[in-house]
Amino acid sequence: SSSISSSFSLILATAIRRDRSTILKLLMFMTLCHLCRARSLMASVKPIVVFVLGGPGAGKGTQCAKIVEEFKFVHLSAGDLLREARASGSPDGQLIETYIKEGKIVPVEITISLLEQAMNKSGSKKFLIDGFPRNRNNLDGWTSKMKDKSDVKFVLFFDCPEETCLERALKRGESSGRTDDNIESFRKRYRTYITSTMEIIEYYETQGLVRKISALPGPEQVYTEVRKLFLDL
Repeated sequence: SSSISSSFSLILATAIRRDRSTILKLLMFMTLCHLCRARSLMASVKPIVVFVLGGPGAGKGTQCAKIVEEFKFVHLSAGDLLREARASGSPDGQLIETYIKEGKIVPVEITISLLEQAMNKSGSKKFLIDGFPRNRNNLDGWTSKMKDKSDVKFVLFFDCPEETCLERALKRGESSGRTDDNIESFRKRYRTYITSTMEIIEYYETQGLVRKISALPGPEQVYTEVRKLFLDL
C-alpha cells in the first residue's frame, strides 16, 4: 500500500512538472473569473444616499465635512455643483446664475444631471447629497431617474430657526465670497425652503425616513447626535 501511494505521488508530481504551464494558465484564468465576478457584483450594488436638508445657514456643510472625515462618505452639494456650473460661463451656467440670484429652484433636469455625473466620477458607493431634493419637482425628478440607481437610507434634517440661519449665513458671507450670502437673497432662499422644501421633509416623514437634528447647539454637540445615525451604515 505504501509503495502504491509513493508511486502515485511520484506520477502526480511528474505530471505537474510537465504540465506546469497549463496549470498556471488555469489558475490565472480562475483568478480573472473571480475578479470579473467581484467587479460585476460591485457594479450591481446600488450606492447608498443620505439626503441632507435644512434652512440656508443651518450648518449642513459643516456637519457633512465631519461625516466625510469619519465615515468616508462623498459629500455632494447640489448648490456647489450648480455654482461650479454657473462659473463655467456656459449657457446653462448663465441660466443657473439667474435662478440662484433670484432665490428660485434650478430646473431639476440640470441638477440631477450634475449629481449623477459627480456620483459616477467619484467611484464611491456612499453619498451625502446636500440641499436636495428641495421641492416636489426635485423629488419627482429624482424618483424618475435615480430611484432604481440608488438606495436612499434616510433624510438628515437640520432644524434651525430663521434668525439663527440668517446670522450664520451673513457671517459665512464675510469670507465665502458667495453672492447669495446677503440678506435679500437669504430671505428669498429661506422663503423657498419653507414653502417648498418643508413639503419634502413632511413627505419623507410619512415614509419614516426623516432623522431630525437640532442645529442650535455648537457644531461638536450637533455632530455627537449626527454620528449616531451613521454607525450602522
